[in-house]
Amino acid sequence: MDVRFPGFVDNIFLNNIQDMLDQFTDEVSDTKQQPNNPSRVYVRDTKAMARTPADIKDLPNAYQYIVDMPGVKPSEVKVQLEDDHVLVVSGERRRDKEKDEKEGVKYVKMERRVGKFMRKFELPENANLEKISAVCQDGVLTVTVEKVPPPKPKFPKTIEVKGA
Repeated sequence: MDVRFPGFVDNIFLNNIQDMLDQFTDEVSDTKQQPNNPSRVYVRDTKAMARTPADIKDLPNAYQYIVDMPGVKPSEVKVQLEDDHVLVVSGERRRDKEKDEKEGVKYVKMERRVGKFMRKFELPENANLEKISAVCQDGVLTVTVEKVPPPKPKFPKTIEVKGA
């Protein structure tokens, strides 16, 4: 359950606590869920999707999906194709707690989100599923999906009529 505290001027702190608690909660099986209540996994995935903004470009020969991922190494990002036409970008942004503790780092304020992120994109019918590439540069992931070229127009074939 997502509890927000209206009336607080800066509820980012409380929201961060809720996010940290969500990270440590084990996945609950669907058999333990009340009917009509979403599972914690569903809620977690929905939050991860809402926190991952993206731009989509329609270029003449391709579609581009652009996702900001500051502080995330390319090796920590996963780009997958599922259910034929669904592109999934996921990963996890982490904070190095051990390094911070060794160096005596204490956060005065922490606004940058840590945790899992995910976005799902329904690919158009003319997307070429065999030609998908992904590049992560300067904290920006760009996934390019080439378009299938449009079919060439068909002209009627003329058949020669011979006399008998």
